[in-house]
Amino acid sequence: MHTIASPSSTPTRPPIASFLASSTRVDRNADERASRGVADTLKLLEERLAPRRHVVHAGEVIYRAGERFATLHVLNSGFVKLVNLSADGREQVVSLKFRGDWLGFDGISGGAYTCDAVAMDTGDVWSIRYDELLAACRDFPALLTTLHEAMSRQIGQDRESLMSLCTLPADARVAEFLRSWADSLAKSGLRSDQITLRMTRAEIGNYLGMTLETVSRALSKLARDKVICFAEKGRRDIRIPDAGALIGFVQRCLAPVPTLQ
Repeated sequence: MHTIASPSSTPTRPPIASFLASSTRVDRNADERASRGVADTLKLLEERLAPRRHVVHAGEVIYRAGERFATLHVLNSGFVKLVNLSADGREQVVSLKFRGDWLGFDGISGGAYTCDAVAMDTGDVWSIRYDELLAACRDFPALLTTLHEAMSRQIGQDRESLMSLCTLPADARVAEFLRSWADSLAKSGLRSDQITLRMTRAEIGNYLGMTLETVSRALSKLARDKVICFAEKGRRDIRIPDAGALIGFVQRCLAPVPTLQ
């Protein structure tokens, strides 16, 4: 005879839910530490390497796939997307970069960049020759530590993005995308309770592996559930009253359905 599991029984949490619970907890102290870390890194680079600084505007290409690698870039302000070209000619957004993020690590092993880096907004990019950086690291070990930390952080970010893309349902994927964007702003020392999406719905869908219509439906559902709200001046401006509500929304999407025993 089948019986329904008792409401008091604790359902097993899917692995992705456990991962999100441990990695997305709202922690303002951690955000402040991360923000100070970004500022300290930029100060260290400025003092030890005098990076070449240049202003980029939306749509401007910082480097292209196939170009010879010689330089790493650090984003002091603005937003950048990394784009790969698929075998059939389609553009695929593979990563998003915020203040304090490094660009160009993909070019180190093969001697050439493997994707395009495209500005999504007006920003300030610092460029550092890789050979000069390595020479400075020999003389100043703190720079080497900074470089290793940046590489490690990027590996972690890529892992989180992959887990989201491969395991989350559509609505949860969009919520996690917004949470990640807000989290990146907070860690950069920027306001995170209201964000301006620098991507169209189609670009968001391209990044998350879903259609434009699915992205729009997910955003509308988040708004109906009062997890987010759209600013009056346009639907690219999104208010996030409580980042914890986004985390809760994702976890509810992943909550196991009671099964017959």
